[in-house]
Amino acid sequence: MAAAYGDKIVLTPTKKSKRSTTLLMERVLQQADESKVLHVAGGDHKGIIINKEANKNAQEVGPPHLVLQFKVFLQDQSRSDTLLTQENRMLRFWYIDAIEKTEQMKNAHEFFKDLVKPDDFPRDYVGFIKKIMKMMQLRYPEIRKIECEMTQLEEMVMAPITPRDGLTVVETIITTATQPLDEEPKEDFHFPEPVTEQRLLELVEHAYPNTISFNELKKGVTGTDDEFTELLEELERRNLIKQMEHGFMRVVQFDTEVKMVKQMPKVSQIDQPTIAIITALYPEKLAVDTMISNQQTFVRYKTEGESNVYTLGDIGAHRVVSTKLPAVGHTRSAMIAGGNTTTRLLGTFQKVEYVFLVGVGGGVPHYTDHKKHVRLGDIVVSAPEGLNTPMYIYCDERRENSDAGSVEWDTKTWCPANLVIQSIAQELNDRYRAQPEEAPWLEYMRDGAKMLESQETNFKKPAEDLDKLYMNIGHGNLIEVAHPTAPEGDPDARRPDIPVIHLGRVTSGHSVVKDEQTRQAFAITAGVSAYDADFDAVTESIYGSRIDSYAFIRGIADYVNGTRGKEWQPYSALAAAAFMKEIILHLPDPSADDG
Repeated sequence: MAAAYGDKIVLTPTKKSKRSTTLLMERVLQQADESKVLHVAGGDHKGIIINKEANKNAQEVGPPHLVLQFKVFLQDQSRSDTLLTQENRMLRFWYIDAIEKTEQMKNAHEFFKDLVKPDDFPRDYVGFIKKIMKMMQLRYPEIRKIECEMTQLEEMVMAPITPRDGLTVVETIITTATQPLDEEPKEDFHFPEPVTEQRLLELVEHAYPNTISFNELKKGVTGTDDEFTELLEELERRNLIKQMEHGFMRVVQFDTEVKMVKQMPKVSQIDQPTIAIITALYPEKLAVDTMISNQQTFVRYKTEGESNVYTLGDIGAHRVVSTKLPAVGHTRSAMIAGGNTTTRLLGTFQKVEYVFLVGVGGGVPHYTDHKKHVRLGDIVVSAPEGLNTPMYIYCDERRENSDAGSVEWDTKTWCPANLVIQSIAQELNDRYRAQPEEAPWLEYMRDGAKMLESQETNFKKPAEDLDKLYMNIGHGNLIEVAHPTAPEGDPDARRPDIPVIHLGRVTSGHSVVKDEQTRQAFAITAGVSAYDADFDAVTESIYGSRIDSYAFIRGIADYVNGTRGKEWQPYSALAAAAFMKEIILHLPDPSADDG
């Protein structure tokens, strides 16, 4: 759409208090009441009009289409100290009638990124408001109105520190002294970590049910041989790991008895599971197993090749089997291992009719839409948006089409033939939306957390203020953005400590997950609710085994793909497992088929 150079942008102050100022900027073809005008700009700023302050009886502008909040830290250059003032800024957007909701969201995101670019971020109020008005006038004609509310919060000595991907960086973008990095950092880059008990235990857990050798452990962290030996001996002394023929294996303390076998014992027809549950991380397997009664766990141990772990038991009237993949990720070996393990699982237990892929994922934030916004601790169930549309998408490659001026994605997609799992999930979500505190899966979470209290891993919910939302605006610069909130009285308003259930598409693929801007672009294009860690080979194995009903259930641990948010992983995995249990309890009774 061409810039509307003939339009006038009129600024009207609408509210002012000791700590807050609200300004309305509106696109008009002509100024209606000249008596209200305070200033008409000329020259380079022709078309900008400043009104006098609106009277108290001014007409309400109506609810905005989108709202976006963020914080800045301002330093008064006239003062000799370095005291910063923290300020909350809220932008409310109204669009012309022809703009669809998805286009509004894209437009608001682009507008915001342009507004807060580090190289020309306005250093004062006048510059900030002037930039908004000029952008509306020249580059964003789709926007009809913007209301800006600026509220001072507190004073502090320095801007906060933001941890990201193992690095510690100051939120430079939201200070007035921005120094952008020379190069965009790659989100999958990690400095080598020093060896610790916790990190060694994580590596052993990640390999489970396989062993991991001393040399493989040394590739994951840095330290001397003596340090490694001392820490491994301490973990053995505490009965957390044990040394096998070719490396170290996790000791599973949760199971009453784990049987090491060369071949799986024959399971009688009546005890054959009809439901398979696939996990990838050790805390995910622990969380799932708290939902299973009458457990028997077998580790099919192999000194060469992939070992397998199977926990057999009951969830209600259903026989189930849970397993943990020995590796997951975008390396070729991990993909092959995950696919092979799934094929072997479904070949061993041939009465399986339903498959659940349960664990953690990365949420897709919607900075301006509280209903679509996915937060840490929420639960996403994979579901298509309509008939003949995908439920799970693997994005293999991203290409720039310079001729068309667009981005093209090479994707593989899957959707089960039978959507009974998704239908039950939707029914449960609808049933408890008005009173989510009565949802039975909350009780399963509490019971599971109590069963897991003795574990090394903490399954309690992290503090709410650890759920920080940041927007990457390029060159390594971040800005903290407020979580969108529901309007007062909205029935979809969140309740404290209760996960919100979302049904939507789940996606993976290193080419799309690797940076925040690409994730957001693809999420908007494809309607994605969550990302995970490359389960395409696993999904293909399920499809190849002719399973007609399957679903991903992802507890949200971070805003990437679930692998970064170590602090939220246990709690989020437990939330996913609890909701899985409630779905299984509503599946058709298997005894009806037998009769």
